[in-house]
Amino acid sequence: MRIGLDGISLVEARTGVGHYTFELARGLAEVAPDDEFELVSPFPFTSLIADGSDQGLPSNLRIVRAEVNALKKRWWTIGLPLYARQSALTLFHGTNYNVPLWHRCPTVVTIHDLSLFLYPETHEDHLVRRAHRRLPTMARTADLIITPSESVKREVCEHLPVKASKVVAVPEAPRRSFRPIPLEHTIETRRRLGIEDDFLLFVGTVEPRKNLLTLVQAFDEILRTTTLRPQLVIAGKRGWLVDDLFSYIKRTGIDERILFTGYVSDEDLCALYSSCRVCVYPSLYEGFGLPPLEAMACGAPVVTTRIPPIIETVGQAARLVVPKDVRALAQSIIELLQDADERQRLSYAGLERAAEFTWERTARRTLDVYHQALGAGAEKQRAASA
Repeated sequence: MRIGLDGISLVEARTGVGHYTFELARGLAEVAPDDEFELVSPFPFTSLIADGSDQGLPSNLRIVRAEVNALKKRWWTIGLPLYARQSALTLFHGTNYNVPLWHRCPTVVTIHDLSLFLYPETHEDHLVRRAHRRLPTMARTADLIITPSESVKREVCEHLPVKASKVVAVPEAPRRSFRPIPLEHTIETRRRLGIEDDFLLFVGTVEPRKNLLTLVQAFDEILRTTTLRPQLVIAGKRGWLVDDLFSYIKRTGIDERILFTGYVSDEDLCALYSSCRVCVYPSLYEGFGLPPLEAMACGAPVVTTRIPPIIETVGQAARLVVPKDVRALAQSIIELLQDADERQRLSYAGLERAAEFTWERTARRTLDVYHQALGAGAEKQRAASA
């Protein structure tokens, strides 16, 4: 087989979908050495080349910048369908919600979540409008749909809607680099970033769905009602619709105890996960909940939210709270800061839970979906010619 995967999410610094795409492509190439895989984009892979990720890949995984002209710049409607035909792709996997609008090869699309449908207030209006126009079309066009959790599968079937037989839940996994690091090996990273020894950690894009206003309100309560004085470290690039968050921080005067690091490398992130007192992930909605799982893979005790996708991911290995319950979140953090034994228990439980998820398993299950889609595509062609 010759499989194309959407590489556009790898053009810039990697966040959630970019990490998924890269790890999946590498995992597929490793578990299926007799097949060929391509990460395809009409844009240069500047980020991959800059951080060296394009080096040392399996020989059957290629990074392809497709040549485009004025006509082919209409990538999803013209450029990609032409590329797929000229390159004789067996199947194309749209790893970021999109597949070619016309195609001769079978297609699979990954729908990571439906936040643009279910939590439109946490997104910019033009993106919500675009999702309502395009996503139902993509769901109908693809031969099969992958979701990262059973929860998102149910949502896709209900809201797009499609038949359950067309949707397959395939869990994701922590990146391979995430593992516990001895505390003394994290000192350089923390000093360079201005991080104290006693700190809470949030990882993710700073945007409304991550519910950071609830986190800083809980942090404010901790500072006001206890003698605890941890630093709150928020690691991730600034997103959108965050004026309320920064206004609250400035108004309450807790900005001196909060550090925004911006985007951090995987190496630095691993050091932060490994050395934080508690990793807090108070998201309102997720498709899977990868940051809590990656924190667990590094041995961090985790407090996160009691929502179905995250419950699927973390199991019993994390403290769970109702998403907007400021007091419950503050209390859970306080209890963990004051109880080293409980932190250690959660650390061990988290390591065991995270070990249940690997990119090899994700790749094998995705490969099964490809074979299923090829069978569905062949059936379509027989029906069309009958």
